[in-house]
Amino acid sequence: MAQHGTGGSGSVDALSVLELLAQQAPPERFAELLDRAREAGRPPAELAPLERAVHLATGVSQSLARREQRADAIDALADTARELTHPYDLDGLLRLVVRRARRLLDLDLACVTLRDAHGVRLLHSSEGGLTGQGLDPVGCPAALEREGLGGLVHALGGPAWTEDYLTDDRFPHLPAVDRVVRDEGLRAVLAVPLRIGDTVLGLLYGGDRRARRFADGELALLAPLADLAAVATEKAGLLDQTRAEVTELELDSSRARTALTRMRYISAAHGRMMNLVLSGGDLLGVAKAAGDALDALVLVRDPGGRTLAATGEPVGLDEDAVAKASLDAHAGGRPVRTPAGPDADPGGGQTWVAPVVAGSEDLGVLVVTAATPLTGEDERLLELAAQSVALLLLMQRSTAVAEGPVRDELLDDLLAEPQHAPQQIAQRARRLGIDLRKPHVLVVARPEGGEQGRAVVWASSYAYRMGGLKTVQGGCIVLLLPGVDASAAARAVSAELAPLLGHPVSVGAAGPGWSPDSVARLAQEAMRCLDAMSALGGAGAAASVEDLGFLGLLLSDDHDVDGFIESAIGPVLDYDAERFTDLTRTLEAYFASGGSPTNAAEALHVHPNTVSRRLERIGELLGAEWQKPGQVLEVQLALRLQRTRDVLARRRAALSTGPRAARGEE
Repeated sequence: MAQHGTGGSGSVDALSVLELLAQQAPPERFAELLDRAREAGRPPAELAPLERAVHLATGVSQSLARREQRADAIDALADTARELTHPYDLDGLLRLVVRRARRLLDLDLACVTLRDAHGVRLLHSSEGGLTGQGLDPVGCPAALEREGLGGLVHALGGPAWTEDYLTDDRFPHLPAVDRVVRDEGLRAVLAVPLRIGDTVLGLLYGGDRRARRFADGELALLAPLADLAAVATEKAGLLDQTRAEVTELELDSSRARTALTRMRYISAAHGRMMNLVLSGGDLLGVAKAAGDALDALVLVRDPGGRTLAATGEPVGLDEDAVAKASLDAHAGGRPVRTPAGPDADPGGGQTWVAPVVAGSEDLGVLVVTAATPLTGEDERLLELAAQSVALLLLMQRSTAVAEGPVRDELLDDLLAEPQHAPQQIAQRARRLGIDLRKPHVLVVARPEGGEQGRAVVWASSYAYRMGGLKTVQGGCIVLLLPGVDASAAARAVSAELAPLLGHPVSVGAAGPGWSPDSVARLAQEAMRCLDAMSALGGAGAAASVEDLGFLGLLLSDDHDVDGFIESAIGPVLDYDAERFTDLTRTLEAYFASGGSPTNAAEALHVHPNTVSRRLERIGELLGAEWQKPGQVLEVQLALRLQRTRDVLARRRAALSTGPRAARGEE
């Protein structure tokens, strides 16, 4: 019975152990079964089989747990492999790797370092750390990669680990890494290479804050993860490189499309300008087309700096900078930007100067004030605009040369005395687009040396461009030009023709005139003006009859006495008339006394201070230089003419009232 009982107890114990094993009970449950048997006072003979069964069951349970853990790890690796097939950027990929490494081995810290293109270690991802630092000598040169645990990896050719990093003397320690290990409170550390073939891309580090031995099975789990990470890292690197190349190709494509669009726009704008040139358009039309294409204000200027056409009035244009840029543009043969002033807005507009040339001949410049900075394509468009203007000027010159005989003949007939068939002349002028009823001035230019042929060709082009007429008489170029300012016309002709010829040009002018009948008279006055300048040593100068003062009065056919008096002493006469003062009488007394204020005061019966104050007032009215020899002579002549005119006017008035009034006046 006892044996049966013993056998029965053994069967029950075995069945209980198997039930716990089937339930995958924790080791504590097995220990509790054994404790109950001992507490029941069971003899040792009965306890021995139970202890043996519990020991074997505990081993089986642990083996099953390890197998389950390994299965879970394999599943985790499989999940990681699947996740690594997704398109990650490099940083996102490495964050995934360190996260998986921590979970697989239950690590406190994990990080990945990779070598950059220069062979320097860079920390790419870290998780679980307190300091945010890695376990590799980040930023160190390649020579130091053999130090520390990473050096042991290179020496072993595979994973390496240490149970207690700071006390392990199998490898040289790096102070920087030791400091990180202390700051993080780490003890156990392992490193696994990220390898592609024989190439090590970097290292996967793990750390634990307790002393720990890493089993072969744990390393066997982490090594495949590192291999997967290496492959995925290479793939991510290639993907990043491919993305960068695609992005660069897209940028190149975008730039190419932009450049192509811009070139088409430039071609269309150039086509519009050329159509204007070939269809007989004028300079203003071409300038407007260029201004619209460049979103800018455009000025066409001749070699003398005179504006031939403008799409608007530039504000704050630095003429000195434009002049310098013009020289640089002609020297370099391409547009030049004027330097920005010290107060210029960095994001504001720009001023460019483009040379207008035909071969080696300077035809002028384009001055462009753009609201926004010009691009390289805009500069090319500016060059094309300058070429279009040059072509138009050459075509105008050719037209002028072709029409030259007809236009010369018309001006010759206008200069003839007496004038031939005024009605026919007016009709011929209208056919040439010239209205002689509008104000016009006459300019006579005489080159002082050199050949006349070049000057004549220029004159034909200039007259055509200005809407006037040209001829040659007596070795002089005669120009009939629209306008009212003879002085300005003379200066403009001199400023453009003299630089072209390279030697002085004497220019005389007269006007304005208002009818065909006045042309011959203006020509005589302009020629007298030219001869007077030569006689006075003014060869190479430019002036009008009006500029010569009283000489102009003598040279002029109409003897504009009123105009001369007004220009010389008009402000003084007006002041006396408005305020009933005696400034005119004071001037006469002052000159009569030889320029002595004291003697003038005696003649006027006033105090000398009064004369001095009046002379100061006269200086304010006539200008500070009114007593200089040239002007004082004109003032004296004007006073005499005014006095004579007053006397004659009183006599005419006296005669109109009868002989008695005349005798009374006398």
